[in-house]
Amino acid sequence: MAIIQDWKIRSTHARCEVSGDAFLDGDQFYTCIFDEPASDGFLRRDYSAASWKKVRKKLDPAPFSFWKSTYKAPVRAAEDHRTTGTSVEGMLRRFIDQDDPRTENARYILALMLERKKTLIPTDTKETETRTLLFYEHADNGDVFIVADPGLKLAEIEAVQREVVDLLAEEDKRAAGELDAEQESSDKDAENHEDETQNDGEKPAESEDEPVPGPGEEASEPVGPYSTVGTGEELSDEVDEDLECTDTGEDPTSPEDEAHSE
Repeated sequence: MAIIQDWKIRSTHARCEVSGDAFLDGDQFYTCIFDEPASDGFLRRDYSAASWKKVRKKLDPAPFSFWKSTYKAPVRAAEDHRTTGTSVEGMLRRFIDQDDPRTENARYILALMLERKKTLIPTDTKETETRTLLFYEHADNGDVFIVADPGLKLAEIEAVQREVVDLLAEEDKRAAGELDAEQESSDKDAENHEDETQNDGEKPAESEDEPVPGPGEEASEPVGPYSTVGTGEELSDEVDEDLECTDTGEDPTSPEDEAHSE
C-alpha cells in the first residue's frame, strides 16, 4: 500500500469506464477508488451497473474502495459551490488541494460539519498502516472527498473546532473587505463614467432668436421689416412721412406717382 500523499478531490467523468456511455439522471453506477503507486495517490473510475456485473470479479488490482451511487445531473452551474472559498466546503476543498499537514485536523472537522449538513455522504472507511481514511461523496455533484481521521481526543476536537470557527471568521472578514474594495472601485468607475458622459455630451444648441439689444446698443440686424435704422437714431423725413401715411390709412406716394399726377 502506497503512502498516501495526494489528497486531491476526485470528480466523476459522468460516464462508464468500460462502455464510455454517459450517465443519465437517476442512473445507478459504481464508484471505484484504486490505489495508484505511480502517483502516490488514488485513481477514480466509475462503472455503470451493467458493466459492473461483468468486471467486478476481473478487476486487477481490485479497488481499494467502492460503493454504489445514483447519478444526479447538474441542475445549474450557479449551484456549484466548489469555488466558494469562504464557505465550509470551499475551505475544505482548498485545504485538501493545498495538502498542508498542518490543516489535517481542520480538514477532519470541516468534513464532519459537512456530513452533519448532509452535504457530504460517508461512503467507506479504510484502515492503512498509518491512519484511517474516510471516504465521502458530495450529495450534489458526486465528488469524492478523502479525509484522514487524525484520531483526535475530545479535548483536542474542541480546540480544533474553535480553530476552524476562527478561520471561518477570518475568511468572512477578508471576503467582506474584498467586497467593500470591489464596491468602492465600482463606485469610482461609475463616477468616472458619469463625468466622461457629461464631458462628451453635446452642447445645448444656441437659440436661433437674436438677442434684443439693450439701451444704447446697436442691433446687428434690422429690428423690423420696414426699419432701416438702428436703435437710438432719428428717423429720416421720408421714413417719418411713410409711417404717418400708414397710421392715417393713406398709401404712401412715391416720387414717380407725383410726376404722373403733374
